Amino acid sequence: MSHATTGLKDRRPAPAPAARPSLSSRSLPRLAPLGFAAVSIALGVGVSLAAGWHSRTQWGLLSALIFLALSYAVTTAVENQRQAKDRLATSVVWVCFLVAVVPLVSLLWTTVSRGVERLDGYFLSHSMAGVLGWEASGGVYHALIGTLEQVGIATVLSAPIGLLTAVYLVEYGRGALARAVTFFVDVMTGIPSIVAGLFILSIMLIAGLEPSGLMGALALSILMIPVVVRSTEEMLKLVPNELREAALALGVPKWRVILKVVLPTAIGGITTGVMLAIARIAGETAPIILVVFGNQLINTNPFAGEQSSLPFYIYEQYKIGEVAAYDRAWAAALVLIAFVMILNLVARGIARWKAPKTSR
Repeated sequence: MSHATTGLKDRRPAPAPAARPSLSSRSLPRLAPLGFAAVSIALGVGVSLAAGWHSRTQWGLLSALIFLALSYAVTTAVENQRQAKDRLATSVVWVCFLVAVVPLVSLLWTTVSRGVERLDGYFLSHSMAGVLGWEASGGVYHALIGTLEQVGIATVLSAPIGLLTAVYLVEYGRGALARAVTFFVDVMTGIPSIVAGLFILSIMLIAGLEPSGLMGALALSILMIPVVVRSTEEMLKLVPNELREAALALGVPKWRVILKVVLPTAIGGITTGVMLAIARIAGETAPIILVVFGNQLINTNPFAGEQSSLPFYIYEQYKIGEVAAYDRAWAAALVLIAFVMILNLVARGIARWKAPKTSR
């Protein structure tokens, strides 16, 4: 019996050799994507020049395609197909990122390089009063004043309305009215800016009102309100319900919970949303053309008389077609970009300052 058992044990198949650990498999170095990028750029430029293509955009697109194909092929040969697909997806993300960033960097570089030549203290402190289009003098002071006043009035009108609407939708909104408000907010978010200008223009024609900075601020408010509503609504939804329930359990009225708990918790995100809405309307030109009309003189009263703004000033100078006017347009564009960037930096600073503190 024992001999039979021993024979059976001897006839068992030998165990299969252990699989190679995954850590010992071949892999590309970490700097391989940089090598792929260098080879792809060299091949893309070389093939483009050989084909007689002189557009840098064509060079870049061809280099991107070669980079994707090269990274996938080499990774498949060295590692495996699964890693190749992963690297291909990562490469596509990077290529899309560069396709989006390169035009923005190019636009910013062109604006700074062209605008800084004309931007100085004189340009910021003088208007276009008495200045002809071909003359090198003149400034942007009147347009800067108009932008600050119109955007300021639009913010004063839009921020409270947008904030209260978002509070209603998140804290109280139920039924048909809430659905209707949400629908109209979605519709207003996508309307072109010229439609807002035409709406205010129709009111001006019916009521017999004159062009002024206030009319431009009303048109900008139509564009700003839905942005404030949407951003504030999302920030209020991020406030944990536990905070509301804890305050309500103590017998605090709901309006006081909203005022003392919900809004302070979300104030950083709300402020960021308002700042981004301001940056969105600061560059609008169509409503200003329709209801403000523009003015080359300094008008500090937004409630009477025509005014200018930075976007309208840029459009006006470009339309002149002279070299000096082009220089003023680039400088005004740089001022407008700096204005928007400052607003974004202020929004980020307030958001970080007001963000809830977390213990480590």
